[in-house]
Amino acid sequence: MDLGLKDRVYVVTGASRGLGLASARALVADGAKAVITGRDEKTLADSAAELGPGAFPVTSDNADPEAAARLIAAAREHFGRFDGVLISVGGPAPGFVADNTDEQWQSAFESVFLGAVRLARAAAAELEEGGVIGFVLSGSVHEPIPGLTISNGLRPGLAGFAKSLADELGPRGIRVVGLLPSRIDTDRVRQLDELSGDAEATRAANEARIPLRRYGTPEEFGGAAAFLLSPAASYLTGVMLPVDGGARHGF
Repeated sequence: MDLGLKDRVYVVTGASRGLGLASARALVADGAKAVITGRDEKTLADSAAELGPGAFPVTSDNADPEAAARLIAAAREHFGRFDGVLISVGGPAPGFVADNTDEQWQSAFESVFLGAVRLARAAAAELEEGGVIGFVLSGSVHEPIPGLTISNGLRPGLAGFAKSLADELGPRGIRVVGLLPSRIDTDRVRQLDELSGDAEATRAANEARIPLRRYGTPEEFGGAAAFLLSPAASYLTGVMLPVDGGARHGF
């Protein structure tokens, strides 16, 4: 199936590794171009080298109020156009309610929530008909995840923002979509499993609750992201797609 991605240009944040990198890899493999961002310059440069000439790295922090304008400008200057953005942010500090400090909440709000809102607003002002804004959120949008209190607090709010944005931008032909990963086999998820003190047992218990009985791969997530961002999904907006092997049992 031709997704219609050839020569389209996307900004993908948090793309030096993990789900952001997997998404950028899938986009570039299908003919798109990507401005990829991350906070660690060397890791980002290595990721861009892996992706090849279809990727252009810009060291950036989503919490930076100037980041949005700079990234969109980089897409236009380096690749000549701007068709959409995938807003992916590393997960905030784990912890239960009594563990997380005000500083951790504030830092996460700036990067995970407000940074995403800023980038989405900037993209909305620049995109034309056929453009798309995507959010990498979490299964916690529907059900809190034990030990991830900050994420549980912020991700559902971003999903609500995304739904509002979809309503507002729909008449202009601009789509807004969300992806809700659960147990995808990334460094982040492996680190979370290790917090239990027995990562292997924790993973086995989690897999037993997933209908497909395994963690997803970053490549599987990237493929879902590339589809949602592509013209092949042109009549999908306001959707929150669980990429979770069936872990969400509700409709």
